[in-house]
Order: sequence, then structure tokens, then C-alpha cells
Amino acid sequence: MCAPEHFAVEYAINPWMDVTTGVDKVLAVKQWDRLRDTLVGLGHEVHVLTPQAGLPDMVFAANGAFGVDGTVYGAQFKHPQRTAEAAAHRAFYQEHGWHFIAPSETNEGEGDFAYLPEAHGGLVLAGHGFRTELPAHAEAQEALGRPVVSLRLVDPRFYHLDTALASIDDGNIAYFPGAFSAASQRVLTQLFPDAVLADDEDALAFGLNLVSDGANVVLNSEATRLAGKLKAAGYTPLPVELAELKKGGGSVKCCIAELRP
Repeated sequence: MCAPEHFAVEYAINPWMDVTTGVDKVLAVKQWDRLRDTLVGLGHEVHVLTPQAGLPDMVFAANGAFGVDGTVYGAQFKHPQRTAEAAAHRAFYQEHGWHFIAPSETNEGEGDFAYLPEAHGGLVLAGHGFRTELPAHAEAQEALGRPVVSLRLVDPRFYHLDTALASIDDGNIAYFPGAFSAASQRVLTQLFPDAVLADDEDALAFGLNLVSDGANVVLNSEATRLAGKLKAAGYTPLPVELAELKKGGGSVKCCIAELRP
């Protein structure tokens, strides 16, 4: 994670960003602190990157890389405003002894990649259409040695996979069908017949931008119906308020890069 000390909406690179909307940085830090404390309270270890001035979106740490079993495929951001973030993430992984593979294709890390180790023998779900380029899916497959299933995003409000789909345990997902092409919807239905489906209201509230440890699901507090569906499916929803960070087009998952040693 990376604290939002420099968070601001200084440019617009997704439909959620409005440069005329002010950000309450004190409140943003307070909400981020609660998210971190929630994870720590569940027993998870949280590493914190040092925020850098001039990189207001660095708080969205999920976009910096994607790692599986000690190997990390680095990010190469689409927009120049975020390009410098990749180096900070690379330094973190290399300093901690991970096997880092630099990308040659445009991709935005866990923003567009999700890993399910127990789904059909282990799958990477990968989004494309707005940020990550389709050739990065093949590059990730070679880098990580895991089969990659490509999914096309068609609604610009769901510009990253992690705004429309999330792993809720090692073999199942929650997602919003309307974010995907018709063909990708059919693929998801075939692969995950027992998936938890979100409606458009909860999806637009960033409810699917969540993190789960297989039992506890931390998600945006506005996604009330999705929380109810997850509870009915046997998970424990833990709502958190992230209204300030939502102004930048992100929520819970965007703030968290999951480490898979």
C-alpha cells in the first residue's frame, strides 16, 4: 500500500476524475488508515511504499505490478502521468528478493490481472480494452507460467478489470456482467457458474473493487446489496468508507497490491 499524502485529482485519465472537484487530503489519509487497520486487524502484514510528490495516483498501489509465487511481472503505464510509479514498485520487489520481470507491453498490474490458483488448475484473468494492451496478456503468461484468459472490457467506467471483477477465494469470483463484451460474459459464465453477480448500482459504487482472503471481504461501504450477497454466500463482508479516493477512480482493491510469495 502507499499512503495518499500527495493524492489529488490533478488530471483526468478515467471517467471518474474531475479536476474541478476538490480532495480533502486529511480525510483521504484517515480513510486509507482505516483500510490499512482493517487488513492488519484481520492478521495480514502490510508493507508501505513511500509516497512521492508529483505522483498523486501512487496511492493506487495495485497498478504497479502483478506477482504469482515469487515472480513479479512489472507494470508499464498507459498514461505518462503515472509512468514514474513503475520504478518505485520495481525497487520494492527487487529489494525484497522477488524475481522481477520487466514488461515490454503496456499493462497496469493488478488493475487488469487477477489470479485464482484453484480455478481450473490455476488461472490468470486478464482485462483489456482501456489500459492494458492485449499483447501484455501473452507476455504475462510467458513471464508467470500460468494460463491467461483474456476478457474484453467495453464500458469506460470500468476501465480496469479490478473495477468489474474480483477473486473472492482461490477458485471463485464476483463480477458485473455489463462491464464485459458478450463473448467475455459467456467465457465467465462457463468458467465460474457459481460466481457472485453484482448489479449495476453496486458496481458503480466500486463494490467489486474489493479484496478477500477467502473468508473476509473488504469492500466499499456503498455496495450494500453486494455485501448482502457475499454474506449469503458464506463470506464476512467488512465495509469501509473510501469516498475521497473514489474521486480518483479507485477504491479498496486499487489501494492494495497483493503479495504472493
